[in-house]
Parts: sequence; C-alpha cells; structure tokens
Amino acid sequence: MAKKVKSDPSRQPFVYPLKRQFVEPDWTRLPGYKGVTKEQWESALWQRQHSAKNLKDLKDVFGSFLTDELANEIVKDQAEKATMSLLIPPQMLNTMNEKDLKNDRVRRYMIPMVSDRMADNNWPNHPRASRDSLHESEMWAVEGLTHRYPTKVLAEMISTCPQYCGHCTRMDLVGNSVPQVTKHKFEGTPKDRYGAMLDYLRKTPAVRDVVVSGGDVANVPIAQLEAFLMELMDIPNIKDIRLATKGLQGLPQHFLQDDVLKALDRVAKRAWDRGIDIAVHTHVNHAQQVTPLVGKAVRKLLEMGFRDVRNQGVLLRGVNTTQKDLLELCFMLLDHAKIMPYYFYMADMIPNSEHWRLSIAEGLKLQHDIMGYLPGFATPRVTVDVPYVGKRWIHQLADYDKVRGISYWTKNYRTGIEADDESALTRRYEYYDPVYTLPPEGQAFWKKEVEKNAAAPARA
Repeated sequence: MAKKVKSDPSRQPFVYPLKRQFVEPDWTRLPGYKGVTKEQWESALWQRQHSAKNLKDLKDVFGSFLTDELANEIVKDQAEKATMSLLIPPQMLNTMNEKDLKNDRVRRYMIPMVSDRMADNNWPNHPRASRDSLHESEMWAVEGLTHRYPTKVLAEMISTCPQYCGHCTRMDLVGNSVPQVTKHKFEGTPKDRYGAMLDYLRKTPAVRDVVVSGGDVANVPIAQLEAFLMELMDIPNIKDIRLATKGLQGLPQHFLQDDVLKALDRVAKRAWDRGIDIAVHTHVNHAQQVTPLVGKAVRKLLEMGFRDVRNQGVLLRGVNTTQKDLLELCFMLLDHAKIMPYYFYMADMIPNSEHWRLSIAEGLKLQHDIMGYLPGFATPRVTVDVPYVGKRWIHQLADYDKVRGISYWTKNYRTGIEADDESALTRRYEYYDPVYTLPPEGQAFWKKEVEKNAAAPARA
C-alpha cells in the first residue's frame, strides 16, 4: 500500500513556486528615465546612446538615490582598483534596486565601490593572480583564436561589449584602458583576423566546435557576424557553433532589431541545412536581471531554430552564492525566459577580484545545495576553469589542501601549446582559494610566499 505523502513546500530549504514576478521594472521610476517612452526604451540605438559611462551618467539616472558616499566610493574604485571601465546600458541599470544601491546584487558586480573589494583586508589579491589568468592569448593559433581543447576553439571576434562586468576574465584585452590596466589591442584588422581564423579551421579537421565570442558578439556588426558564420558553416568539420553574448541580458533590444533578426534567421536556416547545431550562450548572474524583454529575445532565437539558449553565470560573493540565489535565478531562467541553466563558473584569478571569489569548499557545498530541485538536464554544474587545463566540474579535483587553499587537478588532453610536453597528462595543476578564506596557518604560508618572492632577485 502506498504511503500517505504530505507535500509541504514550507518545510523545504528552498520554496517553490517563486514569489518573484516576471515583469519589466518600470523605468520611469528612475529620475533619469521619467520621460522615456516605450518606443525609446525598446530601441537598441537609444539604449546604446544612453549607456552610463561615468559617474555623471549614473547621477543623471539615479539622482538622489545615488548617495555622495556611494558616488565617492565608485570614483575611488575606478581610480585605484577597477580593471574594467564603466559601461552599463539603461536596461541593466533598470534592474537595480535604486532604494538600496549600496547592497544591490547587480550593482555589486557591475559598478563596484572600493569598499566592496575589502580595501582593509590583507589579501585584496591572490599572490598567483594574473591579468590573463586562463592564458588564452598564449594559446592563440592565430590572433584571437584560442586552441586549448583538442576539438574546440574560442574565436575572439572583438574586444568590446555593450556592457562591462567588473569581474571580466578577459580584462587584459576587453574594454577601455583604466588607471590600473593598459589593455592589449588586436594588431590585425577584423577582416584579416577573421580570414586567418577561418583558414586555420579549414586546415585543422580535428576542430568541430567553435565558440564565437569576444568581447561580445552583440558588438560585432551584424553583416560581419553573418558573413563569418556563413563561411564557418562551409567548413566540413564544423559541427557545433556557440555564440557568446551577455548582451542578450544587458541589451536584449539588440536581438530584437529587424536586421539582426533577419540575419540570425538566415544563419539558423543554414545551420539546419548543414546539420550544424548552433546555440547562444549568455551570462546572467542574478534573478532580478531576468525580464520579459530578455524572454522575448530568447523566444525569437528559439523560434528560428537555435538549438538552445544557455546560461553561463559566474559565482560572485555578495551576488549569487546562496542556495536561494542560485535556485531562484535558475527557475527564473527556465520557467520564464526559456534559458537553460548550464554552468556556474568559479570566478577567475584576475587582479582585484578576491572579494568575489569563493573557495573550492564553498563551491562544492553550493553544487550539493542546488541538487534535486531542477530537472537533471537543467541543473547547472559548478565549474572551475583551471589554468592550463580548462573547465573541470568542481567535484573532479584530484586532491585538496584546505589549509593552504590549493586544489590539484589533472587532465586527459594536451592544450595547443603542449604537443611536445611529455608530462602534460601526468602533471597536477593548481587552483587557489582566496587567502582570506583560509585558517591562520594557511594565511601564514601565503604571507611567507609573498615575502620570499619579494626578496628574490629580479630576473634579467
């Protein structure tokens, strides 16, 4: 006999259905957008023209909601700590809680203030942090084409985005230079670089999967993007294409323009005819950013025949690192925007990012805590992008020194720069927890490491 089953959602650690509504926040509540019409708001050109690029722009939008204290902290952060310049479209500003900007989750990663970065902490940076922490440019087969995995490549089409995230892993290349970072620049013209990428892929039949990224494909002129994709699909070995864009969330208006829709429709039809799977990967970090305009743009892509729209979020302390944060975001994506939760990356070890990063132990707990609520196919994997290795599901670590915060990882393939490296498949690769999360013994170890490196003679 079946047992009597009692369903009581209130007894669960996470309660579903969600209380959060799927609505477009009323932009006219913000002082800077009081007179903005629906037609203006839904114009990609208007959004780009009115993106906030500095403190004055932010003051114009938020008025007195942006306090002098917060404003001063933002200016100080840009001058002393930020690795990315400010660029935020109205669409994204509108998802922030103007009544509590200091604690707003989206503000925390899009408009950092200096105290967010734990300015008084002894460890604002990990000793092993670097500006190209994934060593992508070392693995360029041609300029902008990273060949790290045996069958997959990353095509960096452009070095700009419609919006700049404070935690950008490509902070060495993407966006405008800031006081702390002089950005690298592509040397070749787009035409020459795209041509060289396609030539390499024609000569490299082992590659079947291309991530077309940047920067952000939303900033590639649509005629150029379409032409590149059409040529890419003429290469017989290419079977999977993924277009990477945070702009789908930050500037969905771009993907609702007639010329963009028509071009992407032609691309989707070509992909279907060639038996190629084409998908879009986006980057949403908090549930409050999932709005009907985002859902509208996604539905257009799915109706064209794009296989999936998937989310690759980043775990950021103070933004989305509780069970509730992640599950609410995943259900908003899945139920309303029709975006598939896919990955949540551990934040990369770039400079001035320690306040965002989690330890491996914290990431493992989050993976445990989100299991069992979502369908298996829509349960995202917490993922570590290990330097010189690549993506690893967080439970795949080979060993873990929790005192020193060093996790050890292995791999089963050689990257593009290890063809002659006999130890590539037997070496253990290291990833590091934020030092401030370690016990006193672990922090003392890293303090000695810093002192030792400072005392070492400079290399000629």
